[in-house]
Amino acid sequence: MLTKLSQLGEFGLIDLLKKYKGGGASVIKGIGDDTAVVPLDAKRYLLLTTDMLMEGVHFKRSAPPRSIGHKALACSISDIAAMGGLPRYALVSLGVPGNLSWAFVRDLYQGMDTLARKFGIAIVGGDTIKSARLVINVALTGEVNKTDVVYRNGARPGDRIFVTGALGKSLSTGRHLKFTPRVKESQYLVRHVKPTSMIDISDGLTADLGHILEESKAGAVLEEKRIPRRAGAGLRQALYDGEDFELLFTVPARKAALLRKNKFYPIGEIVARGRGLSLQDKTGKLTKIRPRGYTHF
Repeated sequence: MLTKLSQLGEFGLIDLLKKYKGGGASVIKGIGDDTAVVPLDAKRYLLLTTDMLMEGVHFKRSAPPRSIGHKALACSISDIAAMGGLPRYALVSLGVPGNLSWAFVRDLYQGMDTLARKFGIAIVGGDTIKSARLVINVALTGEVNKTDVVYRNGARPGDRIFVTGALGKSLSTGRHLKFTPRVKESQYLVRHVKPTSMIDISDGLTADLGHILEESKAGAVLEEKRIPRRAGAGLRQALYDGEDFELLFTVPARKAALLRKNKFYPIGEIVARGRGLSLQDKTGKLTKIRPRGYTHF
């Protein structure tokens, strides 16, 4: 019996595609993290990531084209940051309607170029095709010291859970078009506390925490009163809205005090897998919740 993609869901589809991985025994990390990780040299790994943005899904064409370009590159930079790395080289491919103006495309590229210069990224090529809707694909490489790379699978019971900033209402406020990828924060973390796991929040806090829990075979308790919220955002939006692009990470309890002094936000604790994911309210009551957020199918 044929299964529709809407029944599989985005991550169900990814799970089925994992087996089509070609050859090559040198891969350090393939599908299942923020980037792929492959050998570079004796001290470093090469990071590879790609993000595809489509008009009507990730942005509206009425948005400023420079902001659209900014977001297209920023999403991939955020993935590199989530691995503890630094971004290096980008390939940009466009699917563009024939009636789109040159000025729009120019401004879109200027948005990417400005951000690329800020992070020392070289845009080295790409491809263009005609498309019914505007589609932007960015493939980005980065590098990371072998001792600094952070995966999703290292969280352990007792670790504290942190985020790098306020959550919720990113889409409705337009922040998703102008956020700054947390590369600076990532570099601080790998140099001073070495997170046990890390991911960037693109699909929503609980959805992306769910990826860490699945890969780490762990559970978690989130503390309602500690979750930082963007102005006007309620608890539900902070838990489930996507497009925040803050870093979500875990550290051993003994290192948590250092982070509280440096404007990182503690929001909970990793617990045994059998306890699942729970939310602790202001009275201390625990309620089981499911990892939920944005999915494409």
